[in-house]
Amino acid sequence: MQPAIPVGTLLQNRYRIVQLLGQGGFGRTYLAEDQGRFSERCALKEFVPVQGEDRFSDKATQLFQREAAILYQITHPQIPQFRATFEQDQRLFLVQDYVEGTTYRDLLNQRRAQGSAFSETEVRQLIQQMLPVLAHIHAKGIIHRDISPDNLILRRSDQMPVLIDFGVVKEVVTRLQHDGTEMATTVGKVGYAPSEQMQTGRAYPNSDLYSLAVTAVVLLTGKEPQALFDDVNLAWTWQQHTQVSPELAQVLNRALSYRPGDRYQSVSQMAQALSGQAAVAPSAAPGAPAPPKPPTAAAPPLSEMRTVAVGRPAPSTRPQPTRTAAQPPVPEARSGLLENPWAVTGIGAVSAIVAGMGGWAVVNYLSEPATPTPTITPMPTATPTPTPTDDPSPPQPQPTEYNQALTLGPGDSQTVEGTLRGGDTINYSVSAEAGQILAATLRGEGVLLSVLDPSGELVADDASRRFRWRGPLESDGDYIIQLSPVQGLSRSDYALDVELLAAPEPDEPDQPSQPDEPDEPSEPDEPDQPSNVQPEILQQRVQFPAGETGVTVANSVGPGRVRRYIVNARQGQILSVQLQQASGPVTFDVRLPDGELMADASGVLFWQSYLPLGGDYAIDVKAPSSADFGLEIQVTGQSE
Repeated sequence: MQPAIPVGTLLQNRYRIVQLLGQGGFGRTYLAEDQGRFSERCALKEFVPVQGEDRFSDKATQLFQREAAILYQITHPQIPQFRATFEQDQRLFLVQDYVEGTTYRDLLNQRRAQGSAFSETEVRQLIQQMLPVLAHIHAKGIIHRDISPDNLILRRSDQMPVLIDFGVVKEVVTRLQHDGTEMATTVGKVGYAPSEQMQTGRAYPNSDLYSLAVTAVVLLTGKEPQALFDDVNLAWTWQQHTQVSPELAQVLNRALSYRPGDRYQSVSQMAQALSGQAAVAPSAAPGAPAPPKPPTAAAPPLSEMRTVAVGRPAPSTRPQPTRTAAQPPVPEARSGLLENPWAVTGIGAVSAIVAGMGGWAVVNYLSEPATPTPTITPMPTATPTPTPTDDPSPPQPQPTEYNQALTLGPGDSQTVEGTLRGGDTINYSVSAEAGQILAATLRGEGVLLSVLDPSGELVADDASRRFRWRGPLESDGDYIIQLSPVQGLSRSDYALDVELLAAPEPDEPDQPSQPDEPDEPSEPDEPDQPSNVQPEILQQRVQFPAGETGVTVANSVGPGRVRRYIVNARQGQILSVQLQQASGPVTFDVRLPDGELMADASGVLFWQSYLPLGGDYAIDVKAPSSADFGLEIQVTGQSE
């Protein structure tokens, strides 16, 4: 990688570098002054080619210019304006507005230092302010792909959140690094991006809504996504760490759904749900719970309304064409008739009778124990009593349990594939003997396995609802590998690999009988056996570029191979380690200079802590299967 551009450098005879703002796996960000706009400050993003290359190809540069033109179309007060792109000294640059303010990551760290987090009011306001921004970019067919507290800035001038660092830019650069090849990219932060985005590179509008909801629960709890997500049951547990209103919890939980089809399908749906209008919104998703409408929300059909006399017409010398429903229409009298006193007397008598009957009807009606608002209440016969057949949804099938025997001998393996419906269970039985080793591994998502002994109990404490299990068997009999879907999923595909290994040879009982035979080689060979199982550790010391506090490394890892990165730091400094991207289940451990594990630093995706000692810290990256990864390492703060 080429070195950072020195402060004071003038690019394109226009942009003067003021300082380096940050650096990541895709390039660097500088604060610059635009001499063509009266030294207005701007953000200058430099993108770097793939490792080992000095520059992007001409084809890649054309792709960058074409994709940048799409970003240029985004015009919103809460998004920094993309202004220009240029190439200089075999480097690609993108110019956009500079936002002066504080990232929500820094704000959260400040709250954490005070032992607090964001309030429900603050988070609700943030979501309401960000949804119009997402609606704007989604309308242009652009998905941000990288929403997180790091990419939201609270602007100092107006205290409005601003969305920065579009993941689509990183996707473009990833394609550039592969010479423009069309490929699925995995842009997004681990924990914040949904599974479909990290695993396949596909992103939808509700992928952004998912990331916004993750950001919300992180701000509410003060904890990172890895501490709020149960990766065994594929369920979020954030409500255990904070208290919010049921309405907000319902909105966030739906946005956090594992399957894209279970989330809000658009910004408008989530906005309506957040404001309490989801029940009446025409675009509400099917199946969303709708609170009952109040009785005054709508009047019943005219055919269902009671006819009620509410009084008599105001006195008039001329009958009005509009009359109450209780009064039969009377032909309009001629003026000559009204001049006849007997006719006037007769009409008055008839009116009195009609008025009396109307008053009796009112009293009789109000005495009924029906409802105090008869003008909007339908007749009792108009609303039939609901029956189970009125439910448009078909009755849910009862959960079913299936059983299937697997025939395996020592050293045999077998793979079975299938589909599980929500609530169903399938039991695969394996006949085995004491001392043999059983191994079971699930491939696919949404299904978990448990291993039961011949009595129906868990074979071990760690054999419940896992993706894989391996261990020795204590007795003869039929062992059960029980598969069940993750709660909330209606259908899940799976592939189960089962292997039965022979019991190890009984060499250990013979060892005590041979302590006096120094020439026997079996004893010194015994300790070498576990070492053959230990993974190979490939060690590399991390060097930070001059004047910089962070670096991103990338490599591959897999079974039998651990990547160890050695970082030298002083007591009191802050070490931050985060997986940026991975093509498989990659995790890492952090060890003290003496080799002991740091607290809460085993098998994690993100870790940050003050360092209690000075010296070399080891970051061990590992994975159960072959995978590529990117790892961001940063050391900040002053030593004590």
